[in-house]
Amino acid sequence: MNRILIVLLLLGVIAGGCVKSSVSPLVQYNKQKEIDDNLIKDYLAANSTLKAKRVDTTGVFYIVNDGEEGTGNVLYTNSTQVTVGYTGKILTSGFVFAQTDQFHPSYILGSVIKGWQLGIPQIRPGGKVRLLIPSRYAYGPYAQDSIHLPANSVLDFQIQLYNVTN
Repeated sequence: MNRILIVLLLLGVIAGGCVKSSVSPLVQYNKQKEIDDNLIKDYLAANSTLKAKRVDTTGVFYIVNDGEEGTGNVLYTNSTQVTVGYTGKILTSGFVFAQTDQFHPSYILGSVIKGWQLGIPQIRPGGKVRLLIPSRYAYGPYAQDSIHLPANSVLDFQIQLYNVTN
């Protein structure tokens, strides 16, 4: 009798875990896309002195101040290694979740978040760029607990590009 009860309880737990959400992932994605895009649009409207440009048709915006473009000709690929210094904030709160200070890490461009892959090629070595990145080009619906970053965070990165190696 106890075994039957245990089996029935387990089946109930398994069946309960299999209930699907009534909202499809595409609907959730589009809803978050609209929220993120509006947050960035409102931020830029409130800070109208920023000369932000959109990367192609994406929702990633970049700001390069005059004289901060860097120099040289660079062909960026997914295997390009970039050495950077950066500060990462949550756009809506200003909370700094990552900062390199005097340490300048190197990354393979194809291994970083999509917002960086789109934004870093807007400058050359020695350049500085500010990236406003919707959550879909960052960590999306996945919280990054190790850096205290909530799910669906719109990010604001200040990046200095020190070196590029192909």
